[in-house]
Amino acid sequence: MRSVPHDVSISAVRADALFASALQCSDQPSAVQVRQAIAAATRALGDLGCAARVAQEFGEHPETAVARMRWARTAVAGAFGASPSDSGYVPSHARPSGVHPAPACPAPRAPRDLARRPQARAMLQAC
Repeated sequence: MRSVPHDVSISAVRADALFASALQCSDQPSAVQVRQAIAAATRALGDLGCAARVAQEFGEHPETAVARMRWARTAVAGAFGASPSDSGYVPSHARPSGVHPAPACPAPRAPRDLARRPQARAMLQAC
């Protein structure tokens, strides 16, 4: 099977590294601690090793992995000033009380025109 190129954002790579790190949400880490944990995990495991650790945890412990990834994405956004990959993301301290962003789509969906192309249909079925 042929490999399909996949563009991964730096925020996603950082979130994977933080997820794979030893840092815990209960530690209430500062932005500096988050950056240090990301650097340490990346040095120890590499980008692909961090992604593999994320995949392993989602396979073995999906009920806890979801909450950890949500925390990792939010912590990365706070430490680096980026969004946790949701274009409508607003940090909770900047959002009016009682207002929450729309929930993210649970799974990526292919655009309709992409699904009509034969070569794209084969790629979508392989996923």
